[in-house]
Amino acid sequence: MKNEPIYNLLNTINYPEDLRKLDVEQLPEVCSELRQDIIKELCCNPGHFAASLGTVELTVALHYVYNTPYDRIVWDVGHQAYGHKILTGRREAFSTNRKLGGIRPFPSPEESEYDTFTCGHASNSISAALGMAVAAARKGDAKRHVVAIIGDGSMSGGLAFEGLNNASATSNNLLIILNDNDMAIDRSVGGMKQYLFNLTTSNRYNQLRFKLSRMLFKLGILNEERRKALIRFGNSLKSMAAQQQNIFEGMNIRYFGPIDGHDVKNLARVLRDIKDMQGPKILHLHTIKGKGFGPAEKHATEWHAPGKFDPVTGERFIANTEGMPPLFQDVFGNTLVELAEANPKIVGVTPAMPSGCSMNILMEKMPKRAFDVGIAEGHAVTFSGGMAKDGLQPFCNIYSSFMQRAHDNIIHDVAIQNLPVVLCLDRAGLVGEDGPTHHGAFDMACLRPIPNLTISSPMDEHELRRLMYTAQLPDKGPFVIRYPRGRGVLVDWKCPLEEIPVGKGRKLKEGNDLAVITIGPIGNIATRAITRAEADFGLSIAHYDLRFLKPLDEELLHEVGRKFQSVLTIEDGIIKGGMGSAILEFMADNEYKPTVKRIGIPNIFVEHGSVAELYQLCGMDEEGILTKIKEFIN
Repeated sequence: MKNEPIYNLLNTINYPEDLRKLDVEQLPEVCSELRQDIIKELCCNPGHFAASLGTVELTVALHYVYNTPYDRIVWDVGHQAYGHKILTGRREAFSTNRKLGGIRPFPSPEESEYDTFTCGHASNSISAALGMAVAAARKGDAKRHVVAIIGDGSMSGGLAFEGLNNASATSNNLLIILNDNDMAIDRSVGGMKQYLFNLTTSNRYNQLRFKLSRMLFKLGILNEERRKALIRFGNSLKSMAAQQQNIFEGMNIRYFGPIDGHDVKNLARVLRDIKDMQGPKILHLHTIKGKGFGPAEKHATEWHAPGKFDPVTGERFIANTEGMPPLFQDVFGNTLVELAEANPKIVGVTPAMPSGCSMNILMEKMPKRAFDVGIAEGHAVTFSGGMAKDGLQPFCNIYSSFMQRAHDNIIHDVAIQNLPVVLCLDRAGLVGEDGPTHHGAFDMACLRPIPNLTISSPMDEHELRRLMYTAQLPDKGPFVIRYPRGRGVLVDWKCPLEEIPVGKGRKLKEGNDLAVITIGPIGNIATRAITRAEADFGLSIAHYDLRFLKPLDEELLHEVGRKFQSVLTIEDGIIKGGMGSAILEFMADNEYKPTVKRIGIPNIFVEHGSVAELYQLCGMDEEGILTKIKEFIN
């Protein structure tokens, strides 16, 4: 890279203890160098960009004021934590971020003692941090401070409010930092508000307040209930003066802010002043997503994970996709518009991923028929159920790994009532560099036991379109369609919208020696492997595309059970309890006794890496399938 930046201070910092040796006046320079280092690394090694730029000052201030890793910092969604990784002993290794065998895409306690809790899904920081704060108190570890950082839209998640509710009623000294980058909470303005903030965060004020309350407790004048009443009274005065109600103070959680989250010296001062306050606290920061890099500040959504780019001009290096098959998500988005134009009952629902799942196409064409409900997967499902109950036809698009958070809602609010909700599970199977928190490994195994569900997976784009068409026809009930991240196989992806009989698979190829049963797009890899296996081993191999995990095509499976002594099942899902398990159950129940071998995601949390690398790691690529086929002839 030309004009390689010089890091006078960052080069002296290997761990936070080195940072704490600096003078507070040097912190702005540390922030500038850290921001440049993030830009330098991510321009050629893509990752989550804008969110981490927005938390540079916060990251520096936290590690400067708090005695990490003894003090606990709990991040909410690792999108924000690249600066944290660089400052906590991983700067040299950061070039391996998201690469197979390299450092992990999100904070993980398995990687570093500074990573206090797993964070890949949003909204869990408050609950986890509260648990740590209570554990510290129970163990008599009164000196340990616990800080939760939540933001980037995560406050819309129900778990965040469950944590807040518990924090307000449980004895703790938790600090919750709300990193507000204008994605969730409106700005608060006014001179009186700033005046009150400056007053209530001053060290002298809080020391006086603490000593007075301790004296009143000793004299028996003040007890815990009266203390809460006084806090409520003080909060009422602040709300009246600021002409604004505050949900946090209504829950007896002391509120400070909002302040500029990019003024690192003031931020360090505030953190130091409120550090030892008793009781739960909220510090509200305003930050700019993409701070310090002009293009990212202007277009934060595009720069959330921009891929490779020029660090000087901001030009993104977007691959030429002309002549390539489309992304599955784009086939979904365009087909949904096509269906909605013909069926006025259709509506779309997404939990905060309109561009990620291409629901934005419907939002642009029919804005009143598409709903972004925020990071709230359980609500998305139940909301869809409510609309379905009264006559609409919702297509609820949720990433497979995020669907795990809505498991009860699918059972209780959709399946029991047999409601016609179409659950489109994007990012099913191994997703690549985002790693174990984001792999869509468990949906088939989790959903297969639930009554009333239809569960399907298209092998290609045509099949996706036809399954979407089938799902919105009358009397189909709750209908799951799972498909992967990335591109399909058909450049000419448009096709007539025709019904597929529910529970009906298809025979793709005749054969006599071995039956291969696949579900979903991994069937395309199997097709290539079968061609090679027949040429290399002289076998005659039949290939069946199951299409539906539930209901199973029993006619197809009876044919396999009667004809074949060797059966290979292949799926892009967890091998325990998935499609292969369903085939084994069917064979046992019907007293067929073939030798069944299974290929799928092993019963481990698969690490991060490219999809191709992970398929090879799990034996799900062509070579892995060939190896498994060879086992039948040895």
